[in-house]
Amino acid sequence: MSHGNMLRERLREAGFAAGAVEEIPGGVIAVAGVATLRDGGEVFAKTLAGPESDVFEVEAAGLAELRAAGARTPEVLAASSRVLVLERMRPRQDTEEFWERLGRMVAELHTSHVADRFGWHRDGWLGRMRQDNTWDDDGHRFFAERRVLRWLPEPHVEAAFDREDRQAIERFCAALPELVPEQPPCLTHGDLWKGNVVTAPDGAPVLIDPAVSYTWPEVDLSMLWCSLRPPEADRFFAAYRETGAPREGWEGRMRLLHLRELLSHIAHGDDTWGAADEVRKVVRPFRRTDPGGGPRRQEGVDLPS
Repeated sequence: MSHGNMLRERLREAGFAAGAVEEIPGGVIAVAGVATLRDGGEVFAKTLAGPESDVFEVEAAGLAELRAAGARTPEVLAASSRVLVLERMRPRQDTEEFWERLGRMVAELHTSHVADRFGWHRDGWLGRMRQDNTWDDDGHRFFAERRVLRWLPEPHVEAAFDREDRQAIERFCAALPELVPEQPPCLTHGDLWKGNVVTAPDGAPVLIDPAVSYTWPEVDLSMLWCSLRPPEADRFFAAYRETGAPREGWEGRMRLLHLRELLSHIAHGDDTWGAADEVRKVVRPFRRTDPGGGPRRQEGVDLPS
């Protein structure tokens, strides 16, 4: 069965009479497309070509949590283990006004929904892999164990790094309390890069494909800061600074917190551009010079302040 026919069949099962289905390439775990319904309306739909899972229920729950917190997300029309049906959105608009509105929206999300624990009430997904959201009172431990070290046993990560690399990553995690200041956990999107931002019919920025948890707000910022983005996106950070008041020195922590995303790319087998080399650059100050020594400073690389 073709992907288009599969989407059409899953939509029918969910109660949507679809005619034409335009497939959208590029999904990590799902087959996606825009379906034109027989009544003339349009919906966005996703289904799995492989085994069923709770990935769509988790995504729908994350979208609902973000929406309840005031962020703009697509309306969830149906969600099951077989299909996710969403309100149709439009491609992202790369204008300074658009990115400024997004910056203010994310800042409001981060500052208005603060918790006393790190995690979420259920585990989630990041790409094809589980995201452990077990509650924890310690943000440094949460980030170390559930956002960095959890990737080390994955086969592609094991193959990418030698023993000294892995030890440097572990020392980096042990040093997190010295590198990242104490911050209360807030509701985060969890996978905030340009590809997960689209546009509503009224022109407003809309968040999609979340990996929701309560964690440091700078984790969201690091995703956008360290990934490729249009020049207009600089307005996001300017607007966020005006309303979100990130902690002093936040720019210097972006590469550190992006380590999670780099390791995820490697774990998914997507390191075609040098993610492993970027990881080595981040943790280079934590490589030992001798068995009894401590972290060393490489020439030209300073420990972040």
